[in-house]
Amino acid sequence: MTSIEQLSSETIAAIENAIGPQEEFVLLHRPYLPPNAWQYMKECLDTGWVSSAGSFVARFEEELAKATGCARAVATVNGTAALEVCFRITGVSVGDEVICPSLSFVATANAISHCQAVPHFVDVSESCLSICPEALSSRLSKVAKSGADGTINRETGRRIAAVCLMHCFGHPGELDDIVEICEKYDIPFIEDAAESLGSYYKGKHTGRFGKVSAVSFNGNKIITTGGGGAVLTDDHELADRAKHLTTTAKVPHKWEFRHDNIAWNFRMPNLNAALGVAQLEVLPELLNAKRELARLYLAQFSQVDGVKMLAEPADCRSNHWLNSLLLDVENESARDSLLGSLNESGYQCRPVWLPMHQLEIYEDCPRGSMEQTESISRRALNIPSSADLAPNWSASLSQ
Repeated sequence: MTSIEQLSSETIAAIENAIGPQEEFVLLHRPYLPPNAWQYMKECLDTGWVSSAGSFVARFEEELAKATGCARAVATVNGTAALEVCFRITGVSVGDEVICPSLSFVATANAISHCQAVPHFVDVSESCLSICPEALSSRLSKVAKSGADGTINRETGRRIAAVCLMHCFGHPGELDDIVEICEKYDIPFIEDAAESLGSYYKGKHTGRFGKVSAVSFNGNKIITTGGGGAVLTDDHELADRAKHLTTTAKVPHKWEFRHDNIAWNFRMPNLNAALGVAQLEVLPELLNAKRELARLYLAQFSQVDGVKMLAEPADCRSNHWLNSLLLDVENESARDSLLGSLNESGYQCRPVWLPMHQLEIYEDCPRGSMEQTESISRRALNIPSSADLAPNWSASLSQ
């Protein structure tokens, strides 16, 4: 076991060696707002198109679809709203269950709950911190049975309406295996790709392996629209449904206000979309810089005993949204002391989320074994990951 003092000093040195000396407190992840962001925002203000009817919303959707390779993108006010829409348009309903990881931001479970459905937690793999195929297969073999309405949880009597995989910190999950299991049990597959814009699994962008997926553009994401999210799909019918329901289900007419569904006003405003358009223009440079930063971190932490850095999985290209360290099991008690030392030394670092099954609001939800989830939650932490921390950041933008 490495001493806490040695682990702290070596971790701080590894970060310093990777990013170089910094004059100010180093944030975990700050956005880059390119010059065109000012120009596009000014255009919104000058023309008065500041709400959801402006041209930048459609432009952002088109550019996002192009960037990810999907057929359609539907912009929303945030990632949680996008994920709820994904569940709604794929048939998740009152009293259903949706299988998801407990090791995720609470929005995953909240979106399920907003549908008046129930999160059903399964364990994750240490290699990518996403749903473990073996854990999912084991759980379904224990509880799943075929019913008139689909796959039923024999322990609760509720329909298992979907499996939702979250790509943790931008690292793609084990998609081939998860999709195969979902097909075996005839359960729709949905991706929570909130953190994985710019990540690829076997050459295909994340978010394109299930019926629909959700991405997020919160202030700390790869690109930001301030708040914001989007539904991604290759199914035009589902995309039309998503757009209709996120714009109050208003039936097109020259002047009448007729609505054919109880729906939401989830449309992204034009001001936010303008920010997104500007950042999509530099997305390749952002991703290259983050990959370079991850490479430098990997080289430095390969020399530190007692901790390892989460690397991109095989056959994947990760966006390295948040670079993550995982303490050895024997050093897990040092996590909070290490976090204290790092933050006191000028580096904003944080632990991974408290697993959702340990939150009072979700502690009674069905779940399988949480051995890996609970172990990882005691050992994982995120370190500064902004794209502009890469040494050649400025040069990459000028090319």
